[in-house]
Order: sequence, then C-alpha cells, then structure tokens
Amino acid sequence: MILPSTYQSALLLLLLCMVCWGSWANTIKLAGPKWRFELFSFDYAFGLLVAAIAAAYTFGSMGAEIPFSDRMLVAGTRMQLYALAAGVVFNLANMLLIAAISLAGMSVAFPIGIGLALVIGVTLNYFMEPVGNPALLFGGIALVTLAIVFDSRAYTLQAREAKRAAQASASRAAAEAAARVEVEPHVAVVSPKSPYRRSKGKRSEHKSAARGIVISLLSGLLMGSFYPILAAGMTGDLGLGAYGAALIFAVGVFASTLVFNIFFMNVPLVGHRIPITDYFKGTLKQHLLGIFGGMIWAVGGIANFAVATAPAKVNVGPAISLAIGQCATLISVLWGLLIWKEFSGSSSTVWRAIVIMLLLFVAGLTALCLAPVIEL
Repeated sequence: MILPSTYQSALLLLLLCMVCWGSWANTIKLAGPKWRFELFSFDYAFGLLVAAIAAAYTFGSMGAEIPFSDRMLVAGTRMQLYALAAGVVFNLANMLLIAAISLAGMSVAFPIGIGLALVIGVTLNYFMEPVGNPALLFGGIALVTLAIVFDSRAYTLQAREAKRAAQASASRAAAEAAARVEVEPHVAVVSPKSPYRRSKGKRSEHKSAARGIVISLLSGLLMGSFYPILAAGMTGDLGLGAYGAALIFAVGVFASTLVFNIFFMNVPLVGHRIPITDYFKGTLKQHLLGIFGGMIWAVGGIANFAVATAPAKVNVGPAISLAIGQCATLISVLWGLLIWKEFSGSSSTVWRAIVIMLLLFVAGLTALCLAPVIEL
C-alpha cells in the first residue's frame, strides 16, 4: 500500500484532492440542464466504484505498507460497517446539495452546505485525533468560512443586478409597445401575467428558496458527518487504511444510489416525477460524463484518505486533510470565473467581493497548510 512518507508529498496529494473535489461538478454542467441529478448519480456512483477498485488493486497492493486486502482482514466487520455507512451518508448529502442548488441556487445552497460541513467535519475530526496547531487550524477554518460568506455575497449581488437588468429590459419593451399603440391604435397590447399571477409567482419563488435553505442545512449536517464516520473505520492500527476504506466507501455510495434514486424519482425535490427508463434515454456523452465525474471525485478522495492514514511522522491528521480538501470551493469558484464566465459583465461591487473572497481563501489555505508543521 503506497502512502505519503513526507509532509511535502502529503501536501501535494491534498492539493490534488482539492483540485479534484472542486472540478468534478463541471461534468454536471457539461451533461446539460435537462439531464436530472438522479440520472447523473447512477453513472457518478459507478465511476466512483470503478476508480476505487482500480486504486485498491494497484496502489493499494504495492509498496512497503501492508496491502489493503490484509488490512481489511485485520480490521474486521465493524470497521467495514463504518466505511460503508460513511458512503451512504456522503451520497445522501451530495444528492441533497445538488437538489438544493437547483432550488435556491449556488449563492444559497453551496455556502450553507459546504460551510456547515467544513465546520462540523473539521471540529469532530480534530477532537477524535488532535493533530496540528489548533490556532492555525481553526484560524484557517474561520478564514475559509468567511471566504464562503463573501462568495455568497458575490452571487447574491450578481443575481440582484441581473434582476434589475431584466426589469429594465421589460420596462423598455413595455414603453416601446405603448409607443406603437399610440402610433397604431389598432395594435392590441395584452399583459402576459395578471397581478394575481405575479403575486403567486413570488410566493412560489420564496417557498422554493426556503425549501432550498432547509435542504442545504440537512446536506451540510450530513456532509460534515461522513468524514468522522469514515475516519473511525479508516485510521488506527486496526483501521481499514486508505484503499480498503475507499473501496468499502464506494460500495456504500453505489448501493445507496440505487435506493435513494428510486425515492427521489418518485418523490422529487426538483421538477416532476421521472421513470427509471429515462436513464436509458441519455446520450453516450452524458453517461460518460457521469462516470468521469465519479472517477474525478474518487481520485481526490483516495488522495485525501491516503494522507489521513499516513505514518505519524508525516504529521497530518484527518481534520487537516478534510479542511484542505474542502477548500475545493476555491477551485469551483475559479472554474466559474475563468471557464464558465459566471460573473461576466458584473459590477465593480461584485468583483470587489470576489477579490476579497479569493484573498481570504488563500490566507485560510495557507494557515491550514502550515498547521501540521508549526508547533504551538
């Protein structure tokens, strides 16, 4: 079993994890808005499982450390149940997060879900295995959390600007229509929506956002809980180790997807009910993107687990591994800025919030990277 033997190699793996966890969601965008998250999740879970199996029988069976198969025999059933449960909890949290983004948008769902998960997960993991400088660790968490707040602020400001622009455009269109009526009295202008409908639409929009907030909170609670459960079965002399835990974790994700998806398809959080047969209507590209997305997450996850179970001399515990990995939000924002142009045409106020957010992320990430090597 290959594990990092120095802090430098561990840090490189954590940065790889951060990039993978911040990049896999691009596959959802590429799959298209009509490809529902329930359908995407089938391929995602399969890709994650395939990557975990491949890693276990390659990197997990090489090197000077005990092979993953022997670690699984030593660990026993209880540790395997921990890893299996962690996969189930993570999968439900991930599905809820995607649904919350569909309901309330990233400006609400992502900061609440990932921010809450970061605080809960790091705190629980640190008290389970206190490794690293606590001042730098929790100071870094505070900076990253503040960065997520500014990220939310930037999205909110952009949404308001887009709404004002749409209203201004509608007002101009109405003025132009009124001018045409004055010139050509025979032209009738019919309002597409009555005041009652507008009021009803606003109530529906507020209800959807409130529902998205509740789902985001549930996602954050679950997302913050899966890693401590996994660490309980992964670390220690009788733990599964990184590769064995990743394999059992992936089995939990794959098996629970079959159950959760049937539920969400019949009791949808977003949109209408869909039959299981819709999965077979997807294109080859959509299925491959889902599999690739799962593989990308798995590569980052296995890198993270390897660091969390590295020898004591590396001096990186599960809390720091999770904290740096969850800085993937920074990578997601960069994808949105540079590739998807999500903030194109935004005002200087929005860009100021984005710059502050990026600086806070860099400062928080720096503190987290120094936490294992600077003593109190």
